[in-house]
Parts: sequence; C-alpha cells; structure tokens
Amino acid sequence: MIEIVSAERCITCDKCIAVCPTNVFDRAPDGLPEIARQEDCQTCFMCEAYCPVDALFVSPTTHPEPVDEAGLGDLLGSYRERLGWGRGRTPGARLAVGPELRRPAPPRDKKGTTS
Repeated sequence: MIEIVSAERCITCDKCIAVCPTNVFDRAPDGLPEIARQEDCQTCFMCEAYCPVDALFVSPTTHPEPVDEAGLGDLLGSYRERLGWGRGRTPGARLAVGPELRRPAPPRDKKGTTS
C-alpha cells in the first residue's frame, strides 16, 4: 500500500498520478501529489516503479502502516531500484517480486524413474 510521497525528493512530474490504476493521488495545493485515497491502493507498485527520483514508498502490505520517512533508509524507491530502472542501475526485474521460481522436476515414467 502506498505510504510515502517524499516532498524532499519529488519533482512534481505527475508520473505517479498518471500510472496509478485506481486514482489514489490528487495534486495538493503546493503542487505535490498527495495520497488522497489510500484505501483504493492495490499495492501494484506502479507509482514507485515509474517515479524517476525514488520519491515514493509502497509497502508490500495491503493495509496502512504508520511509516516515518526518516526511518525508511534505503527503502524509499527500493522497488524501482530492484527493477533496475534508473540511471546507472542494472536491470533485474526477475528479482523485484517474489522468490525465484524453481524448474519443474523431470517427468517420471510408471516405474518412477526419470526419462
């Protein structure tokens, strides 16, 4: 669930507003995006992935959690970093969500041996 929009990092590019499939954000009077409908967040990470300055933090939980921006450390924009999006980063989308999938076991014949 979206938890933080960093006023310190945000450059008001509106990408988070544009990519959000559930219209969670509104523009605040100061021009920054604000989390207006947090309960509508589907935890899809699109806003964090598309933020060019790592100004967002989406918690992997599906319910709000009190989060202090100062206590986030390297977590702010960490999903985008794991995707490898952004200057100087190595693409790594298969590492961004969930564990690596194991290959299926080879098929076995009626005797229980692999072919």
